[in-house]
Amino acid sequence: MHQETHSHDQHEYSLSEELTCHLPYATFSVAIAIILLSLVHFLTLGFMVDAKTTQGGYHVLFHAFHYLHLIFATAGTFVAFSRFSKNLWQAILVSFISPAIFCTLSDIALPALAMQTLGVEMHMHICFFSLPDLMNVIPFMVMGVVTGYAIARHYSSALHMVSLSSHFVHILISSLAATFYTVSFGFDQWNSLMGIVFFLLVISVVVPCTISDVVVPLYFSRHRCKQHAKQ
Repeated sequence: MHQETHSHDQHEYSLSEELTCHLPYATFSVAIAIILLSLVHFLTLGFMVDAKTTQGGYHVLFHAFHYLHLIFATAGTFVAFSRFSKNLWQAILVSFISPAIFCTLSDIALPALAMQTLGVEMHMHICFFSLPDLMNVIPFMVMGVVTGYAIARHYSSALHMVSLSSHFVHILISSLAATFYTVSFGFDQWNSLMGIVFFLLVISVVVPCTISDVVVPLYFSRHRCKQHAKQ
């Protein structure tokens, strides 16, 4: 039986279609993130770890996953852009700017706003506005671009599969970052509202990650190709 695969090479996709296509990634990724959060919560209770130490651990986990998210986002954006355009400098520029915006939205801003709708006083911590955090962010993003360049150059025949697999890992790490952000910056009663938290985090993750991984690189690379064709 012939099965159709989702390929951006075959035809244009609208934003709504892209969101629908990538919704399962976000759904299962946020589910895994909540499972891991529940396990960490269970272990801290079992070992009688005090609340301050637990929150500090969540804070470290958020930053670790947020930095890793930036690697996958920059690499994924570079790979997606390279599938349609060979302009190196534009690929580098888009790969820095797009993840900087959308990783902040998916990991920090949207989860914080979502929790505020539940009446939780949520601190907004933007890593790009903190010099110590920025000194960690930059190396991760640089390595993400370098990795994306290496993938685009040496795995050109398999860019579609690489793009899909990296996109899933990207969303999984983003889900972990967003989940641990909410508990490390004020939401300690998440388990009593787990269903609503799950729903809000799926929306918070899938929209910016899809735009960052798919819409932005596709738009700029194809816009560049159209300009080149007119010349």
